[in-house]
Amino acid sequence: MAPHVEPRAGGIDVLGVGVDPITVDELHAEIARLVRDGRLGLVLNVNAHCLNLCHENRALRDALNDADVVFCDGAGVMLAARMLGGRIPERITYAAWIWQLADFAAAEGFSLYLLGARPGVALEAARRLRERYPGLRIVGARHGYFDHSAGSAENEAVLDEINAAAPDILLVGLGMPLQEFWLTENRHDLDAGVALTCGAAFDYASRRVPRGPRLLTESGFEWLARLLSDPRRLWRRYLLGNPLFLLRVLRQLLWRPAPGEGP
Repeated sequence: MAPHVEPRAGGIDVLGVGVDPITVDELHAEIARLVRDGRLGLVLNVNAHCLNLCHENRALRDALNDADVVFCDGAGVMLAARMLGGRIPERITYAAWIWQLADFAAAEGFSLYLLGARPGVALEAARRLRERYPGLRIVGARHGYFDHSAGSAENEAVLDEINAAAPDILLVGLGMPLQEFWLTENRHDLDAGVALTCGAAFDYASRRVPRGPRLLTESGFEWLARLLSDPRRLWRRYLLGNPLFLLRVLRQLLWRPAPGEGP
């Protein structure tokens, strides 16, 4: 059995995962540092749903704690950090940040590879990103519907395609927790500067999935906008998952050692 990975140093411990209190500018600086570091860095993101999954799956929790950066992509995580005595300065959600990331990459001269979503979506996302930022270098875009098993012919072909392109930034949108496990499993076989998990980012960038009204997205209720757009698929995640997440955070708050006490 792999050794347990403790919550990341410098992060705010939310349900056993160290979440970095980081701004967009600081995140861009970390990405630039990792690209230039000469090894594959991992930048992952968490929301309430992800931390619920981590609570039930130690392997996923360890994968997050083994990353170089874990940033907050959910109002619920910001609230949890405040309840636990920390402060996360902002929520960085891919629906908006994918455009800022593209702008930053174009300015720095970093290349991107887009992996994930349904056939055609990553290609359309790449087209729209290039359209807005003509200087952006996207060296590959591929859907996420392949055999993700280590050693499978399809998985090896995807790795070969990514490595031939050697992107500075690899965006992996396979959904949680597959994208985290896939990156952890293939980390040492990938030739890229930094890899980021990005969930449904390509759906938003391609305009296949519209973002909710600003009244909701800018007031901490983006989850409600998503629920209203796809209730049959997402009702359990939000209507059951959000209260469960807050109950787990309350339990962490009540059961953690008092200052000066041991673990």
